[in-house]
Amino acid sequence: MNNIAIKNEVDAMFSEIMHCSYSYHSEPFELGYPDGLHAYVFRLQTEGSCEALVEGKMQRIESGDLMLFKPGDSYQLNIYGHNTDQDNGGAGVSSGDYFVICRGLWVDEWWNRKERPRKAKVVADERLLSTWRALILEKRRFLEEDREMADYLLRALCLGLDRAMITQSALQGKSFIATRMKNFIDERAGEPFLIRDIAGHVKLSVSRTIHLFKECFGMTIIQYTHNVRLSMAMERMKFSTMTLEQIAETCGFGSYSYFYRVFRQKHGISPAEYRVTKL
Repeated sequence: MNNIAIKNEVDAMFSEIMHCSYSYHSEPFELGYPDGLHAYVFRLQTEGSCEALVEGKMQRIESGDLMLFKPGDSYQLNIYGHNTDQDNGGAGVSSGDYFVICRGLWVDEWWNRKERPRKAKVVADERLLSTWRALILEKRRFLEEDREMADYLLRALCLGLDRAMITQSALQGKSFIATRMKNFIDERAGEPFLIRDIAGHVKLSVSRTIHLFKECFGMTIIQYTHNVRLSMAMERMKFSTMTLEQIAETCGFGSYSYFYRVFRQKHGISPAEYRVTKL
């Protein structure tokens, strides 16, 4: 077997990832493929809103909406001023999303495992977003992209999307509002907020917000928020040179003393002791 044949065989093993990124639009934007896509497009709305062609008609896409398109599907994306921007005296533009454009034999096999909706509401937890970010970083490598690494990250992402849709389906019978609470916490864990901010986001009373979250997720809002913030902090302690005080502040704890107390209660050691064991 000559070198060209070997290269072709190796190339066929891995999926082709044409583009993968996070996109934020603060100005109007339009994109369309009326004659059909030449690859798969997976897009997760994380901020703001937009409009997209789904099942033959333009639909509003909001935070938590996942769109899945296969080769041959028509694709149209419009980002206009859906959100009110009082400072500018009119309709502001705000739309943020993660997306990947890809194709390959494994993606074909994964897609054909079951019927897939073009639009689905998902629980976009930090684990799913971390996989997406890892794939983005791999595609942005200054050195040559590791195709095997990128391929496995894409597979992990696709399987993660399946899990997110299954999780959302399980929650549908309980409350979609509770999922919006969870997404609010996931998206804002690095900054301070109050339970009344969550209640205002879902338009419920504080007491109803507290009760509904506990009923659906089996833990309090405070417990879940601590878990998300501790996960962020542990990642930064392992992989960054930030001081513990900086980590406490940027992970939403406000002060190191509060971070210390919550961390020790959860893990039985201090943040400083944890950091030393991970060096």
